[in-house]
Amino acid sequence: MQSNINFDHLFKSFNTQKVLIIGDVMIDAYQWGKVERISPEAPVPVVLIQKHENRPGGAANCALNIQALGAEPILCSVIGEDEKGNEFIKMLQDKKISDKGIMRSPNRRTTIKTRIIGNNTQMLRVDEEITENLSDSVSEQFIALIGKIIAKNKIGSVIFQDYDKGVITPLIIEKLIPVFNELNIPIAVDPKKRNFNLYKNVSLFKPNLKELKEGLQIEFDANSIPELSAVVTHLLEQHNVRIVLTTLSEKGIYFSCNSKDKGRLNMLIPAHVRSIADVSGAGDTVISTAALCLAIGLRGYDIAYISNLAGGLVCEQIGVVPVDKAQLLAELKSLKQ
Repeated sequence: MQSNINFDHLFKSFNTQKVLIIGDVMIDAYQWGKVERISPEAPVPVVLIQKHENRPGGAANCALNIQALGAEPILCSVIGEDEKGNEFIKMLQDKKISDKGIMRSPNRRTTIKTRIIGNNTQMLRVDEEITENLSDSVSEQFIALIGKIIAKNKIGSVIFQDYDKGVITPLIIEKLIPVFNELNIPIAVDPKKRNFNLYKNVSLFKPNLKELKEGLQIEFDANSIPELSAVVTHLLEQHNVRIVLTTLSEKGIYFSCNSKDKGRLNMLIPAHVRSIADVSGAGDTVISTAALCLAIGLRGYDIAYISNLAGGLVCEQIGVVPVDKAQLLAELKSLKQ
């Protein structure tokens, strides 16, 4: 299927959009070093650390992607009243991303994922976090905060970026999805197992294969397109979703869409051959790109096509990084020729 989009015009239109992002935020910490020997204490490599780096992660990486594409992200999450929380707020400020949607709670711990990288290879990841759901009272406060933000801003689309860390609760999903639908704000969901079956009546759903199997509790042959198609069709009908983008790692994206004029569309959009350095954060890029395309009213196939390319580009770099808008635009235009 050929796209007839004027990509220069499309990318300029991104600049006028605001995207609301609701979800679990975290600090992606990196310790970079060299490995030259094995420890005498255990059969493990010794990494001589040469550089430390912290980046906004989780739903905050979606905000970075939205910002990188030229739009304004409004990030909404709950973090701890701890030192790491202070550090996270400082990172947002440094990136010129508003913290008006960030709540602080004494009962939360700000999530941090520390990656040890030796000789440009990830050797280990250490997580510090609390994954219990927000209490109903904190959820209500969070919903009220989001309501105030919606009232003061023209939102083009919303992302539920769910990492199963407890910020997105059943109550939040139940209360907010009807509000967005009533306001005709497109909803894009990047799900995890815990809340998978609670996300219904949304515009776009982006599971990967693992999430699809766990969420629906269905085993199938991922290499069989007919089996995958049957499972995705079940998801579309059960959840009343318009578009499903199932990410297939190096194979690309399986696109399914309910179209008013063309009926059901299903197809595999292959990934382009790349030198893959790290797949971390690719899902954030895909859902961010898709949500921004939803905001400006692109058709389902074009959303899938552009998002697939964006997700592939960030895999060429080590660590969680946002997409490069100029690079994505150049690739889209070169492939169109």
